[in-house]
Amino acid sequence: MAINLTVVPILAIAAGIVILVVPRFLNYAVAFFLIAFGVLKLFGIN
Repeated sequence: MAINLTVVPILAIAAGIVILVVPRFLNYAVAFFLIAFGVLKLFGIN
């Protein structure tokens, strides 16, 4: 059984962990996620 992981859910999990561990980095985590999501969608990477 193959497990297909995409980049966006992995980024979401990483951002969630950062927010839970260090809440003051919430702004940075959200900004990073939005930038990464935008770049991935801009280049058509799913």
